[in-house]
Order: sequence, then structure tokens, then C-alpha cells
Amino acid sequence: MPSELFETFDRAGQPTGLVARNEVHARGLWHKSAHVFLFDAEGHLFMQRRAADKDLYADLWDYSVGEHLTPGESYLAGAIRGLEEELGVSGVALRQVGDANAHGVQLPGGGTDNEFQQAFTGEFHGEIRPDPVEVAEVRTIALESLRVWLERAPGQFTPWFLRDVFRLGFLEPL
Repeated sequence: MPSELFETFDRAGQPTGLVARNEVHARGLWHKSAHVFLFDAEGHLFMQRRAADKDLYADLWDYSVGEHLTPGESYLAGAIRGLEEELGVSGVALRQVGDANAHGVQLPGGGTDNEFQQAFTGEFHGEIRPDPVEVAEVRTIALESLRVWLERAPGQFTPWFLRDVFRLGFLEPL
């Protein structure tokens, strides 16, 4: 199966071309992603545990959705697509959280995940239908309970979720 192609950028955000996903991460090339914090009617956060065979951070808990953008795709379009593909959710009115930011994470085994990221939040009142290829499990959690979990077991979460749940103000820093 051919590798997924990512649109890459220089550090200033100017496009530099299309590169295979594995090469993007191995070389630390800049690319774009959208992250969604989806809440239910009671204000509980939907979280997904990444599938066991994911190439990065398998079996760890993450955003409701984290989606790499396809070439030419907007952050909002990528977030909407990710909700549909990963959770089977559509029709959510998403709100942007802050501005797009540049962040890098050192990957286990080498390489760097350098991304321009934009976060969104929304509320959903229906049935979640996760794609088992992408998602091992989905749960909802009250933010107070999430804080306790994060304090007790931070290694169960992706590094970018740990950073953003605090950076974007969903929880006060530990």
C-alpha cells in the first residue's frame, strides 16, 4: 500500500512539497494537523484510545480526534473529516480554540513530529461509532476526573494531548 502523502512546510509556514508520511516524521518536516476536544451535553470530554497498531503512540489516550490534514485541506475541514472518519460523528458546530501554533515532539525511536496545529471544540449529543482501525476505545470523562487520571498516570496519554489540555485552558496546570 502506498504511503500517505503530507503537504510539508518550512518553519515560516510556506509550502515545500508533498512527502511520504514516514519520511515526514523521520526527517522532522513541518506539516499540519487539527485536534478536536468534543464534549457531551454534561460537559464530559470524549477521549479516544489510539489503536494498538498505530505507528505513533499506540494504545495511548488522546484527543477526541487528532487528524493530519490532506494536501490543501483547511484545519476546519480536517477536523470535520476526522470526526466523521474516526468517530462516525457529523453535524457538529466546531469552534476554533486559539490560533494555529507550531509545536514539535520528539518521537520514540527517533524523529520529530513537527506540526502546525489548530484545536477545535464542539458538543455532540448522539451515538459515537468509532472506526476500529483507528480507535481502540472511546470514553467520556468529567474534566475533574481527567485531572486525577493525568496526575496518577501521565504515561497513558499522548504527549501532545498532555500539552494541549493545559496549554489551551481545558485544565489548570498540574
